[in-house]
Amino acid sequence: MAYDWIIDALDETWSRTARTLEHRSERDFDALSACPGWSIRDVVNHLTGTELFLNGSAVPDVTGPWPVYVRNRLGEMNEAFVASRRHLAAREVVTDFRDATRLSLARLRRLGDEEWANPTWTPDGPRPMHYVQETRVIDSWIHLQDIYDALLEPTDDHGLGEEIVVNRYEAALPYVWAARSAAPEGGVLRVNLVGRLGRSIQVTVREGRGVAVASTDVTPLVEMTTAVAIFWRSMAGRINAEALLRASATHVRGDREVALRFADSLNVTP
Repeated sequence: MAYDWIIDALDETWSRTARTLEHRSERDFDALSACPGWSIRDVVNHLTGTELFLNGSAVPDVTGPWPVYVRNRLGEMNEAFVASRRHLAAREVVTDFRDATRLSLARLRRLGDEEWANPTWTPDGPRPMHYVQETRVIDSWIHLQDIYDALLEPTDDHGLGEEIVVNRYEAALPYVWAARSAAPEGGVLRVNLVGRLGRSIQVTVREGRGVAVASTDVTPLVEMTTAVAIFWRSMAGRINAEALLRASATHVRGDREVALRFADSLNVTP
């Protein structure tokens, strides 16, 4: 099928998540993650809750005020599933995660190519099913890295999900450069990524809009070189602009003021 690569990436990422969590203690599950207010237990319950929702479950009712880190409707939905499942023991959390993701994989494997192209609900309006499920890979893969970090077991777990993550964030750079960084008309950005998925990305501004270009003879207004892992962590909001710019793997040339605005604008996490 045309979208087997998405299913394979989900299957691999979810399988690695479940294996990482097997035989962990309750204390491990209570370790705080990089996600504000969430422990490992909460991160896994979030992943489970999203799959339950996509498989037809209703969003749980929650009483009381939302935590300060909940900023929008999507955040409320995520928090509702997390809060309603915090009482579960570690073993139950893993079992429910395995069951929910297994059900999702079975459902996706039954879809035909036309169904993958059909629009479905997202917080930003209808999007094709393949876009929604690609986003599930991104969310799941990044949360797997959150789990590794919270366990103090960082690893180069590239996997099938990493390429999807880096490609999606590369596609967001024209918007970040033109709209969020307020780069001037004709200003060129070059981002050099170093690592397994290394590449050089060029973006310019045309008629106020960011446009990716294969190559250009124009001297970049800003040129940033950094590691692939630092790039996606910045885009995912796992490190801030200061950490990005101070990293030993990061080197910046060009207009310092625009570079600072660019670095401060990279977090595209909803």
